[in-house]
Order: sequence, then structure tokens, then C-alpha cells
Amino acid sequence: MTPTPTADAIDVEGVRGEQRRTGPIDPRLLKYSSAARGYVIVTAGFSCAAVVAIIVTAAMAASILSELIVDPSRRSLAAQQVHLLVLACALVARAVMSYLHDRYAQRASARVIAQLRARALDVLTDPARTSPRDLPSRRAHASTVLLQGLDSLGPYLSGYLPALIVSFTVTPTVLVVIALTDWPSALIILVTLPLIPLFMVLIGLTTRDRTARKLEAMSRLNAQLLDLIAGLPTLRALNRSRGPAAQVAALGRAHKRSTMSALRIAFLSGAVLELLATLCVALVAVGIGLRLVYGEVSLYAGVLALILAPEAYHPLRQVGAQFHNSADGVEAAGEVIDLIESADASPVAVPGPRTCSVAGQPITLLDVGVHGRDGWAPYRLGAVIEPAALTVLTGPNGAGKSTTLLAMMGLIHPDEGSVLIGPVSVAELEPAALHEQIAWLPQQPVVVPGTVAENLALFGVLDPTALHRAAAATGFDVVLASLPLGAETLLGAGGVGLSAGQRQRLALTRVLASPSPLVLLDEPTAHLDDRSAAAVLAALVARARAGDTVVVIAHHLSARSVADQVVDLGGVSRAH
Repeated sequence: MTPTPTADAIDVEGVRGEQRRTGPIDPRLLKYSSAARGYVIVTAGFSCAAVVAIIVTAAMAASILSELIVDPSRRSLAAQQVHLLVLACALVARAVMSYLHDRYAQRASARVIAQLRARALDVLTDPARTSPRDLPSRRAHASTVLLQGLDSLGPYLSGYLPALIVSFTVTPTVLVVIALTDWPSALIILVTLPLIPLFMVLIGLTTRDRTARKLEAMSRLNAQLLDLIAGLPTLRALNRSRGPAAQVAALGRAHKRSTMSALRIAFLSGAVLELLATLCVALVAVGIGLRLVYGEVSLYAGVLALILAPEAYHPLRQVGAQFHNSADGVEAAGEVIDLIESADASPVAVPGPRTCSVAGQPITLLDVGVHGRDGWAPYRLGAVIEPAALTVLTGPNGAGKSTTLLAMMGLIHPDEGSVLIGPVSVAELEPAALHEQIAWLPQQPVVVPGTVAENLALFGVLDPTALHRAAAATGFDVVLASLPLGAETLLGAGGVGLSAGQRQRLALTRVLASPSPLVLLDEPTAHLDDRSAAAVLAALVARARAGDTVVVIAHHLSARSVADQVVDLGGVSRAH
């Protein structure tokens, strides 16, 4: 049986991904985004054309200036007509290429970000690649990286990456042209040029650490805000809505400190790089001036070298200037790619081709064990869940009760043992055919934006008679009567418009009205009063007596008292 990747394995893969992110360009970005590959090719083409335009512009400018000073016969518009025309064409071509590249860069960067975000979301929402029990713990960090973090990749793609490619094409070519024209100037540039990348590396190491801390602070702040928003109705009901304000403020201050720290480094490094490049160009200019005075170099060669010298340093200065703007995006893109690679490196469970009827079949748990961050939960769980019976799973928090339900549905695959429905392993069953026979109530019921009626029919159209009977059992009929538009009342994301107890009743009604032969419920009586809980348990007992297999996770004695079988997971969990 193929194991689902645990959180520990994902962390290890993340470390490996960090180790693979070497060099200024992460090769994995080109691997996982076809738009990025095309963008690099187009940018390389623009940079090659820019080299030609730069050299032609410098050559024409040097020719015009030297001829105007040295040769009196060339001091007319007609004599310089060809040079001026070529110079104008080169300047226009350079401006047009810059405009076209900037326009293309913005669109291409948006496509790259969209591709990475879509691929990461596919990984997170695929039960075969990301365990559903690991998803809640990764929600806050994933939302930060995929939203704010990944959006910051735009400056990297539209600014830093083009500057980096230009530095690999323009700088060497310009240096060769200067060497052919005035080798002492080329020697000065060759000696001073490595100083800029050296300072960039030293500054970049500092910036990387500060950027990682800023992203971590943002993740903590987002996690706190998401939890606060989700629990705000409860906090307001308990008059505790201002309680988390101090903690949120502290997280905000931490995020502010990390952001300002990164900005200080960015401004200081930009000033250092500009000063260094200016001093280097000044050295070249002084050398050319002295050799012009002593007649050791022609005016044309000196002017050409002087015009091209700043162009040799300019790409590296641009790389340094754009580095800080793109640091957030590079960090986020690296984490997104780590997420994708952690799933790709993990064995993917191939859905089985078999189907079977769940009705009337016993469900056998054969030494089921699932390994997570905190150890095994459950560990070597063995039990037989009989049909036409109400089975209650109980045990302390963290014993693996919810994980057991996920394994029964095939959403996760045990690291040890197996789950059988009749004689067939769940791993061999086709997931869609299996899930059509299951009615599932998770700890946090799914409520989507839409009407109450649409949420009741979220997993299929229900029989009106069964729906009415289920609503009466759960007390949701009273809820419907209290809503302004009844079943046509609009609900917001996550069930905004209903209280926690009303959302629970809605989800219970949806499950109890389902004709599925296997009913799985995780804490179905949570948020319900004693009378409603008793009515729900009576309805579940009736489903079991009618022949369905009903499995309930519960802690209350009331649920155990009506159970046909109690499976205690308290003794079947083990830590590392």
C-alpha cells in the first residue's frame, strides 16, 4: 500500500529544495512553468538585440564627436548625415525594444505566477498528494505564500531576471569591444567589475535572512487573523472580541520590524553599489583623459571606451537594484516549488479500478497505522465494523479517530496495515465510486456561498420526504422557520449568516437525508444542546437499524450508551 507523505517527509523535502536553490536563477522555476521558459528565451533575444543597439549607438556617437573635433571638413550636417541616421535608428530601436520587453514582461510574469499558483493548489487539494489531515496545519503558511508572497515574484520576473540575463550578454560583449578599442580601459573594468558582484553576494546573504524572517512573521500574522476571523462570532458572544488584540498587535509590530530591516538593507546596498560603479567609471575616465593628453590613444577610441564603460557596469547595478524588490517573490517561489516537489517526490497512490457495494459489507481494520508529525495515530488499530450497527470511535485527542475515518474513505492510505470493505481493500477501489456510497460529516462542515437549499443539495439532490424527516430530527426545521427567506436565504463563505450550531444542524440534515449506505460522522453532536443531541443519536440508531453502517466519533457517554459497538483508540496510539 502506498503511504501518504507525512509532514516530516515534507519538511525534509523542503530542506532538500532549499539546498537545490543555488545560483541566481532557480532551474526548478523553468521546470515547473512553461511560461517561464518562453520568457527567458524571449528576454535573451531582447538582450542580444540590446547589445547591438548599444554598440552601434556608442560607435556612432564616438565617430560624430571625434570627426567634429579632429576633421574640420566633417563639421557639417550633410557630412554627418549617415552617422546621425544610424544613431537615430539605434536609439529608436533600443527604446522600442525596451517598451516591448516591459510590456511582455508584465504579462509573462502574470502567467508564470498563475501557473505556479495553480500547480501548488492542485497539490494541496489532491488527497493523493497532500493528506487532508495535514492541510489545516499548512493552511496559514500556504495562503501567505500563494497570495502575498507569490505576487512578489512579479518584480523578479519583470526586473531582476531581465537584468541578470542582460548582465550575461551585454557586459562581456561590451568588455570585448572596449578591449579591441582601448585595452587599458578594458583592464581597469576587468579588475574593478568583480567588486560589484562581491558586494552583491555579501548584501544578498543578509537580505535573504531578513526576507525569510519577514515571510515567517507574515505567516504568523495571517494565521492569527484567519483564526480570529473564524472564531469572531464565538468571541463576540462571549464578550471576548478584544482579547486577541494585543497578540495581533505584537505580530504586526514584528512584521513591521522585519520589513523595515529589509528596507534599510535595500536602501543602503543600493547606495553602496551606485557609489562603487561611479568610482569605477571615474577610474576609466581618468585613465582615458591622461592617455589622450599624452597622445597614447585616439580620440575615437577614447570616446568609444568612455561611452561603453558605464554600459559594462549598468547591468550589474540593475541586478543589485532589482534584487531587493524581488527577494520576497524568490523566497515565496522557492517555497511553492518545494511544496510541488515534495508531492512529486512522494509516491502517488494510483486509484484502483475495482468497485464494490458497501451496503451489507463489514469494514475490517487490519492493524491500521498512520505516521504523522507527533507519532503514530492510530497505531496497529484492529477492529471489525459490522453493517446495520452503530459503531462509536472514542479515545483521547490525537489518538487518530478522524484519521481512521479518512482511511476508511480512502482519502489517506495507512503507512501500516490496510482497510477492507468486505474482501476488497480500500486502496484497490475506484475513489469516485466509493465516495458516492458515503455520507460524511467532518469536524468543520462544508458550507459554500449560496442559498440554504443549495447547501442542502451540495452533494446531490435529496428526497424531500427524507429531507423533511432529517430536518425534524436535527432541529433544522426550526432554523429554517427562523430564517427570513427560509431555504432561499443566502449564506456567505464558511456559513456566514448561521451560527455554529445552525451550521452543524444543516450539515447533519444533509447527511441524515442522504441515501448512502455508509454514514461517517465526526463529533455530530458538537454545538448541539442535550435535547437536539438525543434526537440526532436516535436518528442515527434508526439508520443503523434500517441496515446502514454508521460510524460516529464521540466522547459523550450518551453516544456510547446507544452504540452497538465501541472502539476505544486510547490504547492503540504510540509516539515516536
